[in-house]
Amino acid sequence: MADPANGKKRVLITGATGVIGKAVREMLSDRYDLHYLTRTPADFPSHVGDITDLEGIQPAFKDMDAVVHLAASSTVESTWEEVLPNNLIGTYNVYEASRRAGVETVVFASSNHAIGVYEIEGAPDLYELDDPRVYDHTVDIRPDSLYGMSKAYGEALGRYYVDMHGLRVFCLRIGSVRDADNPRDPRIADASPPLLNLETAEQRFKRMRGTWLSRRDCCDLIARCLDNEDLNWAVVYGISDNPRQFWDISHARKILGYDPKDSAPE
Repeated sequence: MADPANGKKRVLITGATGVIGKAVREMLSDRYDLHYLTRTPADFPSHVGDITDLEGIQPAFKDMDAVVHLAASSTVESTWEEVLPNNLIGTYNVYEASRRAGVETVVFASSNHAIGVYEIEGAPDLYELDDPRVYDHTVDIRPDSLYGMSKAYGEALGRYYVDMHGLRVFCLRIGSVRDADNPRDPRIADASPPLLNLETAEQRFKRMRGTWLSRRDCCDLIARCLDNEDLNWAVVYGISDNPRQFWDISHARKILGYDPKDSAPE
């Protein structure tokens, strides 16, 4: 259903004002015919609607080829009162609106926190360059929070819509994307990531050395999913080509041709 005027795929972005949404708007607007869903009016054209309201957001999905679902309560500390409407009901509504509208592809912004307990158990030694541990798409789900649970739910719901409704779904277990786009940003040293209790700035920088995903590589990974017409389902990790990789990206390289261009410094 590409736009006949320009031949580009029509892609709806939810959560278009967030860090990743902003990167997508800046870096992929020439490649796709992008449309946006925002909760409140933005400084760019968008369909205004809350993802908790299925009927209210449904018009935004009309004539779309794909949806990139970024909208969510995005902090690890999100409470049940936040997760339930925004990450559970909202994610269901996005999949269901996609099904109703005949959308072919949904790219779901999952999270490394769907398996976050592995990191909690392994930190801080897990961040060392000589640590051999790597977690791939086949490991058991082990969410570290209600937020992580909601992302595992979104993956399971996506699989349901693949098998029962014929959607094509790509789940991206995203690492650390920052608006400043700098893995050595001094602000990283100021506070330990939630749940990890990393005591020193050095430990926090070492973690970012393994988890950083540049805005450019993030957008490339999303584009690889949007362009893929051979797969109907995938779960992949999103990090740059960092010197320490305890989340596996070889699977994304193999099945999507993901080729990250950036790397955190060693």
